[in-house]
Amino acid sequence: MTLKMRETMNKRILSMAVAAAIVGSVTQVQAAGFQLAEYSATGLGRAFAGEAAMADNAAAQFRNPAMMTYLSGTQVAGGAILVMPNIDINGEVTFVDGTNPTSANDIADDAVVPNFYVTHQLNEQWFLGLALGSNFGMATELDDSFRGTQFGNEASVTTIEINPNIAYRINEQFSVGAGVRFVIGEGSIGAKSSADSVLPTPMGNLPVPKGTTLKYMEGDDTSWGWQLGAAWQINDSNRIGVNYRSAVDQNLEGEANGLAFNPMDPTLKMDGAMELSLPATAELASFHQLTEKLAIHASINWTDWSSFEKLEAVIPALSEPTQLVKQENWKDSYRFALGTTYDLSQKSTLRAGVAYDRSAVSDANRTLTIPEMDRLWLSAGYGYHYSDNLDLDFGVTYIFADESPVVEPRPGIESDRSSALFGGTFSGTTSGNIMLVGVQASYRF
Repeated sequence: MTLKMRETMNKRILSMAVAAAIVGSVTQVQAAGFQLAEYSATGLGRAFAGEAAMADNAAAQFRNPAMMTYLSGTQVAGGAILVMPNIDINGEVTFVDGTNPTSANDIADDAVVPNFYVTHQLNEQWFLGLALGSNFGMATELDDSFRGTQFGNEASVTTIEINPNIAYRINEQFSVGAGVRFVIGEGSIGAKSSADSVLPTPMGNLPVPKGTTLKYMEGDDTSWGWQLGAAWQINDSNRIGVNYRSAVDQNLEGEANGLAFNPMDPTLKMDGAMELSLPATAELASFHQLTEKLAIHASINWTDWSSFEKLEAVIPALSEPTQLVKQENWKDSYRFALGTTYDLSQKSTLRAGVAYDRSAVSDANRTLTIPEMDRLWLSAGYGYHYSDNLDLDFGVTYIFADESPVVEPRPGIESDRSSALFGGTFSGTTSGNIMLVGVQASYRF
């Protein structure tokens, strides 16, 4: 299959998914790295605490397919979460013209993240499900007035996940589940010179005007993964759930251009590909019914972000096809969440939760295009039991992102030092906050 045919096929698949309102544009990550947590408004209201042990509605399968064994008959759930990020970068750049302040505000736009789920009980033991959503996504863009774009002016990852699942109830205490993950992904990363500069060559200094593309790579791919889950109903009031989602390796095929790839013509677009591994994740969760009305739930999540070491482009037209795009050096991250559910009445349910997301980068490896920070979640939610068949859920979360240092070039990273030739060195901080608002409807047949 030619690159053009592959690109056309992937775009058609993506267009059909968007047309069906499965998922929408994702412009900022809320969990560590570029991982998305926003899979349901029900979970949003409790800061996604205890998700692998919860079975509110059909959305439960996305975090643990074994939880489908707690859902009788046929159930459907769908909704959307509005993401309103406010991420800023402030600092100073040092170049031939001295040291000057520079800043970039609101580097990620608002977005809507939709979702859709369906489950069906075949008999007392077997259950089927289908989940449509997104587990990874991000997009940041720094405008041309910011004097740090030589280290990166934009980065994006968009994924759509189609996830069929199956679950089996072993007995009253134990259940297991598994699923296949079909992921449609696309991504891009770029850098531009932020000032007029020169590139030393054997033939003399080559002028590099401000705004010249230094590196740009974009591509798309489809790939497969899997998930496994299990649940242990200790007694009527206590339950433990575990889930593991495999890594999904994508080879984003598309095009590349830039001064780093072709000094004579930075605008020339060449066929290329870039490997991107969407990391494995795991969750250990618990649910505890303390009284007839009050329950608490908790979870610990792990993400294998240490697999995100660097981004490399393979451009066959070059004499050295493998080109380093960006060194990342990420580390594994952990998320801790505690939530509560209170049945106010037969019709109304209140939810609340708090969570802490550990950053996937150290201070020494934080970059401008993916300004990764520790995050504190404060969440609240409300569920309305409209009828025996229909539930309506609302959730809201406010995320505090720690102010964190950013320095580029980073110590010991040669590719950063070469980028400094085209605008200078940057030192500053990144900070922000994010508001999430979600709605969801669940129907039981």
